[in-house]
Amino acid sequence: MAETTTKTLAPTTPKDASGALVTSQGTTTIADTVVQKIAGLATREVPGIHALGGGAARAFSAIRERIPGVTASVGQGVSVEVGEKQAAVDLEVVVEYGVSIADVARAVRHNVITAVERTTGLEVVEVNIAVGDLFLPGDDTGDQGADTGRVR
Repeated sequence: MAETTTKTLAPTTPKDASGALVTSQGTTTIADTVVQKIAGLATREVPGIHALGGGAARAFSAIRERIPGVTASVGQGVSVEVGEKQAAVDLEVVVEYGVSIADVARAVRHNVITAVERTTGLEVVEVNIAVGDLFLPGDDTGDQGADTGRVR
């Protein structure tokens, strides 16, 4: 006679926790900006990501950073849609030259999904990544190149 064992698993995955947002005792809602910030921070943690946002967003951020007391937006380059139990994330990133874009995208997806699901309990249904630019090592010299024109 074969022994049968039954295992009872405690809900440990973030997807199991999503049911905790809507209970008989009340509802927890999570603002889009919360998910946006979590996704932005998780994206910046991945090696090979230089910045988030398109050219205009990065230019505006550079201006904002020059104002004393103002910091760059954590959610720059991140847009999200948040429902009761699910979230979708769209990212616009600048990748460093020399890294595998496919590997960076895979790492970003994993990091964002893990961070959002673990922190909020929402199920992340998709993470879309648009690589808008490539960072070259000599590009961060600042505005010095703009001042050195041919004509003075």
